[in-house]
Amino acid sequence: MKTSITYRIITKLGINLSVSEYHDISFYFAIKRMMSGYLKSIILKYCMYSVLLSPLNYRVIRPYLWKKLGCKVGKKVFIGYGVWLDFNNSHLIEIGDNVHITNMCLLLCHQRDLEHYFVGENSANLKYKKDKIVIKNGVMIGMNSTIMPGVTIGEGSIIGAQSLVVCDIPPWSIAAGNPAKVIKTIEAKI
Repeated sequence: MKTSITYRIITKLGINLSVSEYHDISFYFAIKRMMSGYLKSIILKYCMYSVLLSPLNYRVIRPYLWKKLGCKVGKKVFIGYGVWLDFNNSHLIEIGDNVHITNMCLLLCHQRDLEHYFVGENSANLKYKKDKIVIKNGVMIGMNSTIMPGVTIGEGSIIGAQSLVVCDIPPWSIAAGNPAKVIKTIEAKI
């Protein structure tokens, strides 16, 4: 596969990029992506670690900044301390109303596509699969949980602490574990 001069320069600097995705990258696109990533990382660092205006961070400032990063964020959303989002793919994240994302969670919208990975190949050259994360109204995500690409968490569900969510969670369920599995269905109040 023919590669651009920019791609060859970047790889000579020791930066390992996927050939299939970046072989024809232009200098302008590389600079634009770098500057955009730098700005988004500054915003994300503020969202994660700032104690300035602490009472407003969780329910006002972080949700507002996540919207500025490209996420679709509903009303009355709580975003805890140290929550990471996939800022280069933040447009793939949809968060409903009254969602509670506790401290140290990770929302990841991309992963390597292992379907075409074979013995002897370089895993760094694999393409990325990118997919949406949809968190419906009233969901609570426990501390230090990871939400993987392509996952929809149904309305009113609760994700236990330190869970790895790799598949859809039905509405009104409690799920936990690695990988997360439904451990209880929440019943209607009589």
